Amino acid sequence: MSEEELVGYCLGALDEGEAKRVEDSLADPVAGSGMRQDLEVIRRAIRPLEADRGPYAPPAGLADRTIAFVYAQASEAAPATVLIRPAPSAEHEPSWNGSSSRRMLDRVIMAASALAAAILLMPLLLDLVADARDRRVQRNLQTLADALHGYGEAHGTYPSPPGKGELSRAGLYAPTLVSDHRLVADDGTVISPDSALARRGNYRVPTLEEVEATVNTPRWAEMMKSMGGDYGYTLGYRDAAGILQPIGNGRRQHHPLLADAPDESGERSDNHPDGRHYVLFEDGHVERLPAEGIHRDDDHLYRNHDGEIRAGKDIEDAVIGDSHHKP
Repeated sequence: MSEEELVGYCLGALDEGEAKRVEDSLADPVAGSGMRQDLEVIRRAIRPLEADRGPYAPPAGLADRTIAFVYAQASEAAPATVLIRPAPSAEHEPSWNGSSSRRMLDRVIMAASALAAAILLMPLLLDLVADARDRRVQRNLQTLADALHGYGEAHGTYPSPPGKGELSRAGLYAPTLVSDHRLVADDGTVISPDSALARRGNYRVPTLEEVEATVNTPRWAEMMKSMGGDYGYTLGYRDAAGILQPIGNGRRQHHPLLADAPDESGERSDNHPDGRHYVLFEDGHVERLPAEGIHRDDDHLYRNHDGEIRAGKDIEDAVIGDSHHKP
């Protein structure tokens, strides 16, 4: 459910079917919790507008005076072709009997009022949508942090891909969490609100069993590219002997564990149009960083010390890979 639909629901701008779909989503005991929070934020933001919702009776004679003014202005611009009507005075107001013209004037006034309200309200709504998306990303990453930490406590390590083979991919973390019942496959947790996967809709994380069943089939290429959703996961590191090590939890504040997945350039992510990047660190905290702040000192978020999108060269060399990247 998009933020635009929630805003439309609050403003009563949805048709009956759309409103019913929003209400059904809000009633969902799992996915509806976050939506209900977003809905309350939107309602608080537009509450000051309630004072202007009621109808206002126009001053007596407003339509007649407006039409007389329009005719007077037109007569000044083209006196040879426009019939000049006398301007209203205190003793005599012109009478306008054309019902169709009156209806047209009413429509013009209503349209102008609606346009003015939209101009005033649009910045607020845009900020509201951006804030709601930011909260959704933060909430999703916190859900992933809880799932990863829970898995780590139960298994001794975070989800770790095998050292070699087709299943050795960064995105395997998500199917691992689903199969361990720590992540809901279709609740949108691994989807960024602005991404291509979000626009496509109906995304679902596969289970480990489903992933394994597609290896060496025509479905494998698509599966390995999308099984991690919109987030990239740590590729771990290889020791001096070249052996990929299990991903442990050192609870380091500076060590990235998961982040917006890199694009084809391997320099940034295209998940968010404004260039922001979200990074989940090993200790569980999330940071929102501008594009120019994701690579710190000599530690590139998406490349190891050799400049490759591969596993780190040592335990402190953190590398976030996209779903299909191999350690």
